[in-house]
Amino acid sequence: MNNTSSTSTSTHLYRKVVTAACDGACRGNPGPGGWGCLLRYSDGTVEELGGFEAHTTNNRMELSACLALLKRLKELPKDPGFAIRTDSKYLIDGYSRWLPGWKRKGWRTASGGAVLNRDLWEELDAARLPDVALEHVKGHSGDPDNERCDQIAVAYSRKEAIPDQEQLKTTAKDQDLAPAPLKDLLTRLELADRLAQGGYLLKTVEIAQLLEQPLATFENRDAAITWRDWRVAPQKEGGWRLERLEQN
Repeated sequence: MNNTSSTSTSTHLYRKVVTAACDGACRGNPGPGGWGCLLRYSDGTVEELGGFEAHTTNNRMELSACLALLKRLKELPKDPGFAIRTDSKYLIDGYSRWLPGWKRKGWRTASGGAVLNRDLWEELDAARLPDVALEHVKGHSGDPDNERCDQIAVAYSRKEAIPDQEQLKTTAKDQDLAPAPLKDLLTRLELADRLAQGGYLLKTVEIAQLLEQPLATFENRDAAITWRDWRVAPQKEGGWRLERLEQN
C-alpha cells in the first residue's frame, strides 16, 4: 500500500489534535480501492493521509484508514475526549464490541465462520490507543470531514489527483476571516480554559509561553497574577495553575 500525507506544520507548543476522521472507497468491491483520513489541529491546520490497494474491498479500506490514523495519533498530543469519526459501523462494532469475542473463539464469528480481514483486525487491536474512541457519523450527510475523507479515498482508488479543500475552507470560513494573531490568541484562550478546568500544573517556561510573557516575569515569583479571565497562581510544589475568575 502506498501512503502519502499532506501536512501543515506548526511550532506552537500546545498544538494538539482536536478531531480526526477516516473513510474508505472501492471500485467493484473487490476491486481497486483507496482510503483517506484527516487530522485537525488546535492551531487550525489540517493533515491528510491516503493510500491505494490494487485489489481490495471497501471494508478493508475502512479498516486501513483507521489503522493509519491510530499509528499517526500514537505520536501526537490529543484533546480530552478525542474520537475518530467514521461512517463505518463495521469498523466501530468490530473495534469496540466484537474483537474480544473473536479472540476468545480463536478468530471465529458467533456462527463459527472465520473472521474476515483478520490481519487488519489484529493490527488495529495492537495499535489501539486507550484514550481514543470511535464515533459514528452518517455517510454522505454533509459532514465536511467525512466528505473530505471520501474525496481522498475515491481519488486514491481511481489514481486521480486529490480535489482541493474547498469544503474544508467553506466550513472554516469564519475562522479564515480572522487575522492570524487573533486566531492564535483564540487558541491560547481555549487552551487556558481547558487547563484551568483540568487543574493542570504547568512549568514556568510553559506558563510564560502560554501568556507570551518573558520567562523572567515568572522566575522567583511567589505571588499570583491576573491574565485576562484567569488567575495564574504559583504552587508550593513548584509550577503554576490557572484558575478561572468568577464572572460578575
